[in-house]
Order: sequence, then C-alpha cells, then structure tokens
Amino acid sequence: MRGISQKRRTGFSLVELVVVIVIIAILAAMAIPRLSRGSAGAGRSATMGNLAMIRSALNLYYAEHNSNYPDTDEATVTAQLTQYSDVNGGTSATKVGVFVYGPYLNSVPICPVGENASSNGILLDTTNTPPQVNTSGGEGWVYNPNTGEWLVNSTQPDDQGTAWNTY
Repeated sequence: MRGISQKRRTGFSLVELVVVIVIIAILAAMAIPRLSRGSAGAGRSATMGNLAMIRSALNLYYAEHNSNYPDTDEATVTAQLTQYSDVNGGTSATKVGVFVYGPYLNSVPICPVGENASSNGILLDTTNTPPQVNTSGGEGWVYNPNTGEWLVNSTQPDDQGTAWNTY
C-alpha cells in the first residue's frame, strides 16, 4: 500500500521538554541563592562605606571645631555636616565671613539596611555610649553628639548574624 505514507514528525517529544525544564530548574536553584547573597553583601558594603564616610566627616568636624561634635538636634547636626560652619558650629549655606569650615558631606546618606532602611533621619542619644537603638521613630541612624559615635539604628542582624548596630 503505497497510498499511506509515513510522515516524519518534527518537534520535541514530551520527555525531551521535561528534561530541559528540569535542567533549567536545577540551574535556577543554584543561581538564586548566589544572587541573594550578593545583594546582602551589597547592603553590608554600602553600610560600611556610609559609616566610614560619616565617621570621617565627624572626625574632621571635631578637629576643626575645638574638639566638639555636631550637636543639639537632628536639623542642626544635618546643617553642621552639610553646610559651611564657623568655629562655634553656626552654619551658613554660603562660604562667607567666618563660615570657612565644611561642608563635610553633600547630604546625610540614606541608611541602606535595617528596619528603617531608606531613611537618612538621625536619632540623637546624648546619654548612652554606644548610643541606644530605638527604631520606632523611623530614623536610619543613631548618634551620640558627646562621643561622636554614629551607628545604624537597627536591632536586626545582617546575613551573617552580626547586629547592624555593632558596625
């Protein structure tokens, strides 16, 4: 019977498709944990970089302002770090007259980790050393103006179990 010809079927069989899907799933299972560890490491690096920059600015301010750190309240601390200042800590947006020091930072950086990540707010703690964390106000940082200690305002640990407020 020549009338019935067998056509050769093209395409993939169900078994071949299942094998490919299983291989893709195995590769994804290996890659996703590596990517998530990379983002945790990025948060740690950003935090350490921000802390180093802020602490350096505080030390420079301290050296130029008769051994005093920025103080009083959050707005004053921010102004003293981001504007020109005189030897007594008064601030000005422009470098005129006695306002010859600073600015030490372009802006207070946003805290990249913890309960209040994405906040550049500063909680002042003038009594405790190190300053005590209190996350209820939404500030990303906690700072003691008497000692110059600046920490992450968080009770959470990083991906290795180290508390953010001990960095």
